[in-house]
Amino acid sequence: MDASRRQFLIRTLFGAGMLGLRSLATGIPMSILADPRRALAAGSTTACPPNPAQYILFSSSGNGDPVNANVPGAYAMTGIAHPPDPAMAPTPLMLAGKQYTAAAPWALLPQAMLDRTCFFHHGTYTDQHSDLGEVMTLQGLVLQRDMLVSMVAAQLAGCLGTVQSEPLALGPRSSSEALTAQGRPQPILSPVALAGVLSPPAGPLGQIQRIRDADLDRLNSWCRQNGNSSQRAFLDRYANSQQQARNISASLLGTLANIRDNSPDSQVAAAVVLFRMNVSPVVSIHIPFGGDNHTDSSLATETRETVAGVAAIGNLWTQLNSAGLQDRVTFAMMNVFGRTLSAARYTNGRDHQGDHHVTVLIGKPFKGSVVGGLEPTNSDYRAMSIDSASGAGIAGGTGDIPFSDTLASVGKTLAAGCGVDRGFVDQDIRRGKVVPGALA
Repeated sequence: MDASRRQFLIRTLFGAGMLGLRSLATGIPMSILADPRRALAAGSTTACPPNPAQYILFSSSGNGDPVNANVPGAYAMTGIAHPPDPAMAPTPLMLAGKQYTAAAPWALLPQAMLDRTCFFHHGTYTDQHSDLGEVMTLQGLVLQRDMLVSMVAAQLAGCLGTVQSEPLALGPRSSSEALTAQGRPQPILSPVALAGVLSPPAGPLGQIQRIRDADLDRLNSWCRQNGNSSQRAFLDRYANSQQQARNISASLLGTLANIRDNSPDSQVAAAVVLFRMNVSPVVSIHIPFGGDNHTDSSLATETRETVAGVAAIGNLWTQLNSAGLQDRVTFAMMNVFGRTLSAARYTNGRDHQGDHHVTVLIGKPFKGSVVGGLEPTNSDYRAMSIDSASGAGIAGGTGDIPFSDTLASVGKTLAAGCGVDRGFVDQDIRRGKVVPGALA
C-alpha cells in the first residue's frame, strides 16, 4: 500500500489530529482532547438517551439471499421449500421462552443470543439486484432519500463520541452494495488493508502507551494551571492507566494479527476492532446466505452458505463477549429482496421475491421474537400485515401496519431500538411504525 493511501486510511480511522487514537490511548473523550477548556466548562461531553446508544453491525447483500426461507416464521405453513440436507433439518428453538421452528443452524446459536434475536418479516417491493440502495433508503421514505444506516449513524455519533458520523463499509462488496451518506459515496475498507495499516508494531496501535503518557501529561499540566478539583476528578475518572493502555494495544494487535483474508469472519473481527476504536456508529459487512441461487441443485449452495453464515453470526457473539461489547453492539441483516418459497416450484433454485424478506435483528434492545409472517399470494407467499403493538402477523391485510409499510417499520424499529430519538424517527422516516413487540 502506498504512503498516500495509508495516510488516507489513518485519517479515516482516527480523524484530524489523530484524536480518535489519542482518545483510545488515554480513555479521555475526543471533545476534551480537542478543547479541554470548552469541554470541561460545559460539564458534560455527550447528550445520551437513558438507554445507551448502540453501535450497529449491518450486513447487507445485493444478491438477494434466501435468508427468508429458513428462519422462524417460514415453517408456520406447509408448501414452503427448504433444503433437504440434514444440516438444514427443521429444528425447534426458543426465542424468549416461546418455541419456533427454523433450520438447524439457527438453533445452534447460544440461547442468550437467541433471546435477543428478532426475525422481522416484511417486503422490499423490488426484485432488482441494483435496487439495494433504494431498499437502504426504505424505498425513498427516509428524509432526503438518505440511507437508513447513514441517518442512524449521524444521530448516534454524538452520544457515542465516534471519530466519524458516517457509516463505514468493509469489503469486498459489489458496486450495488456501496454506501452513501447524504448522497456522498463512502469508501470501502478491506479487513486485510485495515490489518496492514494497524498491525505493524511501529504503527499507530504500537504507539498507544507513548501517546497516552504525552496527552495525559499535557492535560494534567493544563488542569494544574486552569482547572478545578472537580475537573481534575473528571479526568481521573476517564483516564486509562499505563497497564490499561498496554492491554488495549496488545488486545487489538492480537486480533488484527489473525486477519489474513477478507472472509465474513475477518469482516466481523475487523468490525469489532473498529467499534473498540470508536471509529463509526455503524459498520457494514457482507455475510453470504445462499446468494442469487436461481440454479441450485437440492439447494446445496443455500445449505452451505446458511450454515457458514449463521456460524459467522455466532462468531460475532463470541468476539463481542470477549471485548465486553455484547450489550453495546446490535447486529442487523437486511438484503435487497428475499427468494421465492413455493415447494411446488422451487426445489432446485429460487427466483427473486420482493414481497417477502426477513431482516434479522440481534442485540440487547431487541426481544427474541418473530414479527409478521407469511400468507399465500398468487403462486407463492408474501409478508403479512402486522399488528404494531404485538408484532403478530395479521392475514388479509387488516393489521395497522399494512404490507406496504412493513419495510419502513423495520427501519423505524431498528433505529428506535438502537437509541435514535423516536420523535426524530417518526420525522425522518415518513411511514410505518415502531413495533414495541420487537423491543426488549
